[in-house]
Amino acid sequence: MTGFPAGSRARTALAVATAAGLTLVVSACGGSSSSSKSADGTVTITVNDMPAKTDPVNRKIFLEDVAAFEKLHPKIKVVPHEGQMDPQTFSTKLAGGQLENAFYVYYTDPAGLIAKHQAADITPYLSQFPAVNQVKPQLRKVFQDANGHTYGLPEGNYSMGLVYNRALFKQAGLDPDKPPTTWDEVRADAKKIAALGKGTVGYGDYSKSNTGGWHFTAEMYSRGGTVAKQRSDGTWKADFDNATGKAVLQQLHDMRWTDDSMGQRQLLEWADLLQMMGSGKLGMYLATSDNIPTIAAQYKGDPKDYGLGPIPGGKGTLAGGGGFMFNPKDTPDQIKAAMAWVTFKYENPDRITLGSQRASEAKQPVGLPEPNIWTGAAAQTKTAADAKYANVPVANYAPFQQTITGIPLVLEPPKAQQIYAVLDTAMAKVLTDKNADIGSLLSNASQQVDSLLAAQ
Repeated sequence: MTGFPAGSRARTALAVATAAGLTLVVSACGGSSSSSKSADGTVTITVNDMPAKTDPVNRKIFLEDVAAFEKLHPKIKVVPHEGQMDPQTFSTKLAGGQLENAFYVYYTDPAGLIAKHQAADITPYLSQFPAVNQVKPQLRKVFQDANGHTYGLPEGNYSMGLVYNRALFKQAGLDPDKPPTTWDEVRADAKKIAALGKGTVGYGDYSKSNTGGWHFTAEMYSRGGTVAKQRSDGTWKADFDNATGKAVLQQLHDMRWTDDSMGQRQLLEWADLLQMMGSGKLGMYLATSDNIPTIAAQYKGDPKDYGLGPIPGGKGTLAGGGGFMFNPKDTPDQIKAAMAWVTFKYENPDRITLGSQRASEAKQPVGLPEPNIWTGAAAQTKTAADAKYANVPVANYAPFQQTITGIPLVLEPPKAQQIYAVLDTAMAKVLTDKNADIGSLLSNASQQVDSLLAAQ
């Protein structure tokens, strides 16, 4: 689930942001109402993604970066806004001239915005920002159309893995350095952990508030399946009422009712599994790496107790993240000014080490295996910076780190949240009803998802 729950992924941190020595000079010549030209030729651009006042650490770092950027580019003034792109108000803001020059989107947004011509084509200007070439190609492709034109720049990414309790693994006689890599192994290990008793749950899963559908999707991807498939005419159709979908639900049903390794309490949503893991009563669940510092900070868990392994099955992992797109009403000079800001702040190999240092000093997590948008020399720089400033038990995440490059990244389906809401029902039913009819659940959900996709 991209960025789920909203605001859960802290981006401070890495402050990765085009090289600090970039000396692009940009002049303005009118354009969208969200930009203006002063008498001395200074361009004023609006950007979003500024952290709220309730997040003072990240907000302070963001404003420091604005000041550093403006010092480097005296002819560009940045006016930051809180928040990100809201699909509910986007078209109105664009039509009314209120859309920022650079606006943050999730990876599920670009395809639709490109198709509707609601983002600027930045292809002609990319050569002026060479650091972009060190960003992972699969992430850059998210912002490209079928002809290879580029409409945005990645900021960060994440993918799903298996968060597990190393202490419980040891107690159950399992090797904490070797988490399960198949769903059969997950089931076997969950039984051993649940056998410890005293309310210990071997494996946890969601089934409420769209989180159940999110995890169903992740589990489909891990087995090589999909949730929605695009047809040759460009339309989409549900693609989970099949053997793979049945395998996902059957495994959960059997772990819940045959093995009794998932506990009595069900209808869980996002915070529930983090709380259970923090209390030392949960063995494993699917999550992103940033769950671990949240478990430690909010639910009083010991960071040393938690490991991160690859997603079981390994045939695909649900990936998400976001980046920036640019106002289609802007002039070339306005676009270049906005690109200069985005590359300075978010795609700057020369500031990776500074970002890790600042995050460490601010007691933000450093050393998690993701987000990481880099390849080549920039990736090596990030690895070195993480090693130098790490304040998390990096060795605990080695099973994930060693395998992630070999697991395909798969983005969320169109209308992801609506689809997840439909699939919540199937997840909830198999976890609360021993006699659930898996075939009927999948068939009914498939029909509902087809209706959603037909309406897009």
